[in-house]
Amino acid sequence: MFNKIKAIKDLRNQAKQIQHTLDEIVSEGSGAWGKVKVKINGSQKMLDISIDDELMQKKDKLVEAIKEAHNDAIKKVQKEMAGKMKDMGDMQEMMKNLGM
Repeated sequence: MFNKIKAIKDLRNQAKQIQHTLDEIVSEGSGAWGKVKVKINGSQKMLDISIDDELMQKKDKLVEAIKEAHNDAIKKVQKEMAGKMKDMGDMQEMMKNLGM
Protein backbone atom coordinates (compact mmCIF):
# COMPACT_ATOMS: atom_id res chain seq x y z
CA MET A 1 0.00 0.00 0.00
CA PHE A 2 2.75 2.45 0.96
CA ASN A 3 4.65 1.52 -2.21
CA LYS A 4 1.67 2.59 -4.31
CA ILE A 5 1.30 5.86 -2.40
CA LYS A 6 5.00 6.58 -2.95
CA ALA A 7 4.68 5.66 -6.62
CA ILE A 8 1.69 8.02 -7.01
CA LYS A 9 3.64 10.79 -5.32
CA ASP A 10 6.62 10.13 -7.59
CA LEU A 11 4.35 10.13 -10.64
CA ARG A 12 2.80 13.44 -9.57
CA ASN A 13 6.24 14.97 -9.04
CA GLN A 14 7.38 13.75 -12.43
CA ALA A 15 4.24 15.20 -14.06
CA LYS A 16 5.01 18.58 -12.47
CA GLN A 17 8.58 18.36 -13.70
CA ILE A 18 7.37 17.54 -17.22
CA GLN A 19 4.97 20.50 -17.19
CA HIS A 20 7.75 22.81 -16.02
CA THR A 21 10.05 21.49 -18.75
CA LEU A 22 7.36 21.98 -21.40
CA ASP A 23 6.78 25.55 -20.29
CA GLU A 24 10.50 26.27 -20.69
CA ILE A 25 10.66 25.03 -24.30
CA VAL A 26 10.14 27.92 -26.68
CA SER A 27 10.03 27.58 -30.44
CA GLU A 28 9.55 30.15 -33.18
CA GLY A 29 7.88 29.40 -36.47
CA SER A 30 7.64 31.67 -39.46
CA GLY A 31 5.40 32.14 -42.46
CA ALA A 32 5.26 34.30 -45.57
CA TRP A 33 9.05 34.21 -45.91
CA GLY A 34 9.59 35.45 -42.37
CA LYS A 35 7.01 38.25 -42.48
CA VAL A 36 4.98 36.51 -39.76
CA LYS A 37 6.63 34.92 -36.72
CA VAL A 38 4.91 32.99 -33.95
CA LYS A 39 6.50 31.88 -30.66
CA ILE A 40 4.96 29.03 -28.69
CA ASN A 41 6.06 27.01 -25.69
CA GLY A 42 6.06 23.25 -25.19
CA SER A 43 2.53 23.44 -23.78
CA GLN A 44 1.62 24.90 -27.19
CA LYS A 45 0.62 28.21 -25.67
CA MET A 46 1.22 31.12 -28.04
CA LEU A 47 3.67 33.52 -26.42
CA ASP A 48 4.20 36.12 -29.13
CA ILE A 49 3.30 36.98 -32.69
CA SER A 50 5.09 39.39 -34.99
CA ILE A 51 3.56 40.65 -38.26
CA ASP A 52 5.30 42.70 -40.91
CA ASP A 53 3.38 45.90 -41.68
CA GLU A 54 3.17 44.90 -45.35
CA LEU A 55 0.74 42.09 -44.53
CA MET A 56 -1.58 44.19 -42.41
CA GLN A 57 -3.48 45.36 -45.50
CA LYS A 58 -3.87 41.87 -46.99
CA LYS A 59 -6.14 39.94 -44.67
CA ASP A 60 -6.30 36.69 -46.65
CA LYS A 61 -2.51 36.52 -46.99
CA LEU A 62 -2.11 37.42 -43.34
CA VAL A 63 -4.42 34.62 -42.22
CA GLU A 64 -2.52 32.08 -44.31
CA ALA A 65 0.84 33.38 -43.06
CA ILE A 66 -0.27 33.08 -39.43
CA LYS A 67 -1.43 29.49 -40.00
CA GLU A 68 1.87 28.67 -41.70
CA ALA A 69 3.93 30.22 -38.90
CA HIS A 70 1.88 28.51 -36.19
CA ASN A 71 2.16 25.10 -37.86
CA ASP A 72 5.90 25.61 -38.31
CA ALA A 73 6.30 26.47 -34.61
CA ILE A 74 4.21 23.45 -33.56
CA LYS A 75 6.33 21.12 -35.65
CA LYS A 76 9.55 22.50 -34.15
CA VAL A 77 8.33 22.41 -30.56
CA GLN A 78 7.08 18.82 -30.95
CA LYS A 79 10.55 17.71 -32.06
CA GLU A 80 12.15 19.41 -29.09
CA MET A 81 9.54 18.01 -26.69
CA ALA A 82 10.16 14.47 -27.95
CA GLY A 83 13.85 14.81 -27.18
CA LYS A 84 13.21 16.24 -23.72
CA MET A 85 10.74 13.47 -22.85
CA LYS A 86 13.31 10.81 -23.72
CA ASP A 87 15.75 12.51 -21.36
CA MET A 88 13.24 12.65 -18.51
CA GLY A 89 12.68 8.92 -18.26
CA ASP A 90 9.81 6.60 -18.89
CA MET A 91 6.55 7.68 -17.26
CA GLN A 92 4.81 4.59 -18.66
CA GLU A 93 7.08 2.38 -16.56
CA MET A 94 5.98 4.22 -13.42
CA MET A 95 2.34 3.80 -14.39
CA LYS A 96 2.86 0.06 -14.90
CA ASN A 97 4.25 -0.13 -11.37
CA LEU A 98 0.97 1.38 -10.16
CA GLY A 99 -1.03 -1.22 -12.08
CA MET A 100 -2.39 1.31 -14.58
